Amino acid sequence: MKTKALAAVLWELLAIGILTACGSSTEYAEVGAEEDSLITVGFSQVGAESDWRNSCTNSVMEAFSDDNGFNLIFSDAQQKQENQIKAVRDFISQDVDYIIIDPITESGWDQSLKEASDAGIPVIIVDRRVDSDDSLYTAAIGSDFELEGKKACAYLKAYLEKTSYKGEVNIVDIQGTIGASATIGRSKAFDDAAKENGWNVLAQETGEFTQAKGQEVMESILKRHDNVNVVYCENDNEAFGVRDAIEAAGKKVGTNLKRGEILLLSFDTTRAGLTETLNGTILVNTECNPLYGERLASMVRTLEEGGTLEKHTYIEENQYSANELVKSVVVDGTTYPVTLLTQEILDERPY
Repeated sequence: MKTKALAAVLWELLAIGILTACGSSTEYAEVGAEEDSLITVGFSQVGAESDWRNSCTNSVMEAFSDDNGFNLIFSDAQQKQENQIKAVRDFISQDVDYIIIDPITESGWDQSLKEASDAGIPVIIVDRRVDSDDSLYTAAIGSDFELEGKKACAYLKAYLEKTSYKGEVNIVDIQGTIGASATIGRSKAFDDAAKENGWNVLAQETGEFTQAKGQEVMESILKRHDNVNVVYCENDNEAFGVRDAIEAAGKKVGTNLKRGEILLLSFDTTRAGLTETLNGTILVNTECNPLYGERLASMVRTLEEGGTLEKHTYIEENQYSANELVKSVVVDGTTYPVTLLTQEILDERPY
């Protein structure tokens, strides 16, 4: 047991003894026991830069509610790592039971993780990764971002083959936040596929995972390159901005390169993103599952019961398209199905 838990128990026993000696009831001790029964968890979130991020936050808040036995201390870092590091140190000073971090970038975590480890507070890394020694945190659960990127690129290659497109692929990569795990993995997959398939990479610039920045960057790229025909957007919000920039330039987003339409690939599969996929604006949308809440709560309960966790696990994810041409993709010898998106599937989406 942690020091604060032991102190709470000793204080409760002392309170019971005093109350009994005074001929009183144990009501106050029972109230104290009820408060102490809540598991205190500090959660440092990246921010609220996208629909995906808000869905992730909501999932965690619902799972770590008082009714479920938790006291959640939430911190919005507003996309600044210094805010996250401060939040972690605040959690340590408050002597929380567990810390959950969704890291903005992979690097720069050694010292704060060591401080949490020295304080005996288990840390769970969620969604993105850290490049610190894994002995400094208890477990990590997230997405395989490079696999996501490989699946998207494999879909594009298969789609071009299915449509018998023989022209040049002039492609743009609208990257996410530089240094973020999602950006590192998806951009690496893009780089490898472009080189392997001979795609002409016109530009790679960060859209910071936001619609406004995605639009701004794409507007600039279209002024420099009038031959763009594929855009690889590293999240849905960027894709919305890219769509707006393309349409404002008098060009058309669609699924037919031979008619001069520009193909959009995206990630996240938010409800808004899948709506754009169903209407043909986004050719393929590769899932990045934000619903970590229940998995994280289960992990904390396992630790509370004295169990152990796998060091690194991935959350299950799918891929969606409203086009029937490509039914599956092959990545590193493994076949992954592509779900044909329908209105019924969209209506059932939880986020």
